Amino acid sequence: MTKTNLIMTLLALFAFAGNSILCRMALDVEQIDAASFTLLRLASGAALLTLLPLSSPPRSAKPIGSWRSGFWLMLYAVGFSYAYRFVDAGAGALVLFAAVQLMMLSWAAAKGERLSMGGVIGLLAAAGGLLILLLPGVDAPQPAGVALMVTAGIAWALYSIRGQGSVAPIADTRGNFQRAFVWALPLIVPALLWGQVPPSGAALAVLSGALTSALGYVLWYRVLPTLSTVAASVCQLSVPVWAALAGVFLLGESFTLRLVLSSGLVLGGISLVLWQKQHRA
Repeated sequence: MTKTNLIMTLLALFAFAGNSILCRMALDVEQIDAASFTLLRLASGAALLTLLPLSSPPRSAKPIGSWRSGFWLMLYAVGFSYAYRFVDAGAGALVLFAAVQLMMLSWAAAKGERLSMGGVIGLLAAAGGLLILLLPGVDAPQPAGVALMVTAGIAWALYSIRGQGSVAPIADTRGNFQRAFVWALPLIVPALLWGQVPPSGAALAVLSGALTSALGYVLWYRVLPTLSTVAASVCQLSVPVWAALAGVFLLGESFTLRLVLSSGLVLGGISLVLWQKQHRA
């Protein structure tokens, strides 16, 4: 990997972690409501992607993407925003990326891929790590937040699976963001009835949509061709660690022993599964 690609990879991963921090900060500190945050995030992401030039412009002026991919992107964004009303940045990112990887591994298994014994051990370790995180206790995340983040993770995995065959990923992302915003328009009702949009919270939502979402995805798509599937997956597994550390230093969240043990088992277990798959290939 060249130095430029390494820098782009790190920036993309920091952007993914930044989404968790910006959302938590906007909801918990600045008190914007989740519906307004989601709408502003999707709208600003779509707006920025519309302004970006395409390296290979589509033949039609219409966005290419698809309504189904836009739906999964919307469901991810909604689940993500509402989940962070209940969970810390690190725990939320861990549940999100664990759900993404487990869903994609399950999809591969449904398509006929078989796991080795090491892969089975890795999956059991990851499941055990999530179980530790969810066990009742003072520092356990709220079940509602976990359920919403799992939904977001499954939606993001399905969005990623649909995007694997894209020949114009940036153009598709543009179209999908625009369609996701249309899918999310019913959120205008709760936003108008019960929402509050302080300027600082709105700015964080726009920053999340334009910078850490839209530009982060563009960077990630640019560097993906230089990474193997396993390397790309393992890189993404570092995001919960960055999110947890940023949550401690920026938001005053606790980096508990439960989170440390759970993170070690989940990230180590999934890494083992991915390594086994690469070794067999």
